[in-house]
Amino acid sequence: MNLSNLKPAEGSTKTRKRIGRGPGSGLGGTSTRGHKGAKSRSGYKKKIGFEGGQMPIQRRLPKFGFKNINRVEYKAINISTLQQMAETQQLTKIGVNELIEAGFISTSQLVKILGNGSLTAKLEVEAHAFSKNAEAAIQAAGGTVVKL
Repeated sequence: MNLSNLKPAEGSTKTRKRIGRGPGSGLGGTSTRGHKGAKSRSGYKKKIGFEGGQMPIQRRLPKFGFKNINRVEYKAINISTLQQMAETQQLTKIGVNELIEAGFISTSQLVKILGNGSLTAKLEVEAHAFSKNAEAAIQAAGGTVVKL
């Protein structure tokens, strides 16, 4: 056996239907498009969601939900992350600049410190917002909280 002997499996290939090749083919004339109507014309494209003139589902269903235009988006940082940073880099003060240098946030992001994890290091933490748990944990460890 070699590459010249290979054939596709029986029944796996079919010849395509060649339409519009004259009346002798049996598929001439209207070329399987039927008579008249938009679908028989050249250049016909159905719009996405078009239902033949019936009111489309995206217009029948009611709108729902609410998007607050005044929402303030924060990047969440846990106190376990702060503890890890303090241990590895021997820090006593962690602010926005330190978090940017460590790659946790970008320059345009606001930071919120969350209370997940445990904190043993005495830290001065600067951030835009703090959860109640995080604030309590930082102060319990002897640190200070600075809101920007």
